[in-house]
Amino acid sequence: MAQYRRPPRDNVNGIVLLNKPAGVSSNGILQKVIRIFNAKKGGHTGALDPFATGLLPVCLGEATKVSGLLLDADKGYIATLKLGEQSDTGDTEGEIIQTLPIPELNEEQIETVFSQFKGAIEQVPPMYSALKHQGKPLYYYARQGIEIERPARPIQIKELALISFAPNQIVFRVLCSKGTYVRTLGEDIAKALGTVGHLTALHRIQTGSLKGDDMLTLEEIEQQKFACLQPLDIALQHLDRIDLDAEQTSLIKHGQALKLKQPPTELVRFYDDQGVFFAVGEWVEKYQLLKPKRVFNLESSVKESA
Repeated sequence: MAQYRRPPRDNVNGIVLLNKPAGVSSNGILQKVIRIFNAKKGGHTGALDPFATGLLPVCLGEATKVSGLLLDADKGYIATLKLGEQSDTGDTEGEIIQTLPIPELNEEQIETVFSQFKGAIEQVPPMYSALKHQGKPLYYYARQGIEIERPARPIQIKELALISFAPNQIVFRVLCSKGTYVRTLGEDIAKALGTVGHLTALHRIQTGSLKGDDMLTLEEIEQQKFACLQPLDIALQHLDRIDLDAEQTSLIKHGQALKLKQPPTELVRFYDDQGVFFAVGEWVEKYQLLKPKRVFNLESSVKESA
């Protein structure tokens, strides 16, 4: 019997703005997108919990070099906080471990509490998280009922706005820095309101300069395939753009630095003499030079399905 051989993977370069559904892991749906494009490699830009939905940028091929920059980017969410019930995970994945009465609330009280969490604050990460302790993720210990002491970490809550509220529920929008756990933020808000709570929904609407307006379901991605593949620089619009001539382009492609004026952003986007994005540059203060940080090899990219 002839042995089945998987067809070779393709060089597919670009970003897919996936609308992750609830109930699946970020890695699981990432693998499905990779299979749709038969791509050699891919990665996402920051996992969403299984119960969470929304924007999960999937980077294919050379775009995986961009994913590290997006991991550090601010994230935006719409969260639904159920009051009066606390779960051991801070969301719907866990068991209810405490119930408390809910005080009668009004918009002014909620806004006052929200103001306490805006700006630079410290947050204790939840036990049900992938943070490591002695080589194992915290959720490994949490599932055994072991509580590990976790130091508070500095985070930034850049926006926190009330969308709607009911006697036992608050819906809010938040824009926060890398490392923020919105589940924990919800629990802390509930505590400040005089009760307990957990998230029943979490929908990501922003990652850096990427917005959720153009995100697609897995089914839509299967239908559109290469038509929905976004260029690499869509994720880097917050960086200053620098257009180079042919000689400067060659220097950057060969790892050389350029003597140019200091840009307004530490990182920049480099475009060649044809106006094609091909690299991310980095300002070196000591030498007053711009050097290449990431150079992308896009020449062998597959443009359409065979």
